[in-house]
Amino acid sequence: MMKFISLGSGSSGNCYCLATENTCILIDAGISFKHLKRMLKDKNIRPDDIDAVFITHDHADHIKAVGDLANICNIPIYATEAVHIGINRNYCVTSKLTATHQRIIQKMNTVNVGDICITPFDVPHDSSDCVGYRIESGDTVFCIITDVGHVTEIIRQQVGDANYIVLEANYDEDMLMMGPYPAYLKGRIKGEKGHLSNKDSARLVAEYASPALKQIWLCHLSEENNHPELARKTYESVLREYGIIVGLDFAVDVLKRKVPSDIIEIL
Repeated sequence: MMKFISLGSGSSGNCYCLATENTCILIDAGISFKHLKRMLKDKNIRPDDIDAVFITHDHADHIKAVGDLANICNIPIYATEAVHIGINRNYCVTSKLTATHQRIIQKMNTVNVGDICITPFDVPHDSSDCVGYRIESGDTVFCIITDVGHVTEIIRQQVGDANYIVLEANYDEDMLMMGPYPAYLKGRIKGEKGHLSNKDSARLVAEYASPALKQIWLCHLSEENNHPELARKTYESVLREYGIIVGLDFAVDVLKRKVPSDIIEIL
């Protein structure tokens, strides 16, 4: 059994915790170290309990606490070489990583941490590099796929294999286009290395998820260009077009931006 907690999801900071009885990892650490410690304490998790941190990419909302987690808590930080370079160049990481805590990963090469197997795979985004993670424990496949510029074959494959998915649904197309963002920013968000809309996210699941899928959590919702209930209803509508009924075929929930989720058991 694994347990899953979302500690933050969105441009204010992203961080997810996955744990078995023997192993605990974080995916991203984009919340302030002080705030992260407090949230972990509320879930009865000590920094000493964390075996590793895996980073998707080097934007501030995914890496804010990595330096302190490494240098104060002595936790190894796993990322691609390009992302490690980006982390130490980023202004928000005031406590830089040294080789002592850096662990270089390569896409499609599996890393074993305790009884959890983690496989990074390519995700298109306008960062130094970007990966999603396939996380396996026993027979369970859990995928985290965020900051997705466009859907690729490898992403389709991972969705098709997964029992549980944390998947980006960043923006509603109408809200984005009618909103206050300047044209260049709207173009970046909709671009090939930007973010995934509600509809495109739902179509990806509708077309490629297998009957083994049990649950999806929508992540990284834009505060300005989306709304949790809108994302949920868009998902339900798109899936219904494919004959998929939310709550019957699988569950769909929306992760909150700043409020941690409950501890969710992954069977």
